Amino acid sequence: MSLPIRFLPEARAEYDAAADWYEQQKPGLGVDFTVLNRIAANPQLHAAVYGDVRKARVSRFPYVVPYREEPGEVIVIAVFHTARDPSIWQSRA
Repeated sequence: MSLPIRFLPEARAEYDAAADWYEQQKPGLGVDFTVLNRIAANPQLHAAVYGDVRKARVSRFPYVVPYREEPGEVIVIAVFHTARDPSIWQSRA
């Protein structure tokens, strides 16, 4: 059973911006963040990297998705380009 995913407001904005950018590059590419389905289906699949925050890599894209499993849901902390300073998303954790 998959858990529902809830985005922090900053994470939602990052997701939307990344999806829009990739969609402009090639139609249909912007919605290909299947990592969210993997996280929802098996939130403990990825290693904890910052306290109880886990981090999933996005296939085909230079992004990571830091998230935390909470009772009954998964909280996405960021949708983060790997070239950015990770202390930005860590400050949200």
